[in-house]
Amino acid sequence: MASPMKGQVCVVTGASRGIGRGIALQLCRAGATVYITGRHLDTLQATAQEAQSLGGRCVPVVCDSSQESQVQRLFEQVDREQHGRLDVLVNNAYAGVQDILNNRGRAFWEAPASIWDDINNVGLRGHYLCSVYGARLMVPAGQGLIVVISSIGGLQYAMSVPYGVGKAACDKLAADCAHELRRHRVSYVSLWPGLVQTELLKEHMAKEEAEKDPLFKQLKPLFSSAETTEMSGKCVVALATDSNILSLSGKVLPSCDLAQRYGLRDVDGRPVQDYLSVSSIVLHVPSMNWLASYLPSFLRMPKWIISLYTSKF
Repeated sequence: MASPMKGQVCVVTGASRGIGRGIALQLCRAGATVYITGRHLDTLQATAQEAQSLGGRCVPVVCDSSQESQVQRLFEQVDREQHGRLDVLVNNAYAGVQDILNNRGRAFWEAPASIWDDINNVGLRGHYLCSVYGARLMVPAGQGLIVVISSIGGLQYAMSVPYGVGKAACDKLAADCAHELRRHRVSYVSLWPGLVQTELLKEHMAKEEAEKDPLFKQLKPLFSSAETTEMSGKCVVALATDSNILSLSGKVLPSCDLAQRYGLRDVDGRPVQDYLSVSSIVLHVPSMNWLASYLPSFLRMPKWIISLYTSKF
């Protein structure tokens, strides 16, 4: 088995399940030593055991990303055990999904104000904390890659106000950190997975009340072709082994773009759904979704149009 990341040291936050777990599996498959974090040792150990069966080495560390002291201890452990080496940091830990689902359909003033912290504490704030301590290992070495898991929710309204603001801030976090890290040859990117078949979403899709939610009624037909949790891991491995990664630093990188760039398919062999194709975009516009089947899949929305769409001026 090829081990393109043998000898490399990685940290993946929030890797007990979902996208973080998928990333840890793929990094171990590539031969890396991977420290994974979460708040519950039993689920972390289950992920570590599965990851190590694929290759590499996986070290479970109980860490609450909202607690700076615990984040600091995590990176001190990596520093001590790996003699200061850290090649890849993936900021993925997120605790707000259930709160988002529980408050679907409520305007921001109708939901508890505390939902801001529920979504953006173990999330945006934790990503910043990990970036600070991770960069302190990478900068002296003059190399490294930091990835923050964001989403298209930072581009347009999605789910809730705290969710969209947090994701837009993740993209800005990547851009601004990359600006300061560039002269030290450390890269920072924002990764946008598409719709992902996470355990929580699978559970929610199976519930009877999901049938009454307009968003989930719209997503259900697309869910069978959604990305597996390991697709993001394949993207991270491709980025970590790209000798020209610094040229991508500061950018938002959709998984569908990376699939085209690196010739990636999902772990089950399926092509990655191109959610930036014109057909995929019109599919989400009720008055135009009939057009989707007539549009060729290679016709993509130009990035300059997306830039104009998100312009604040």
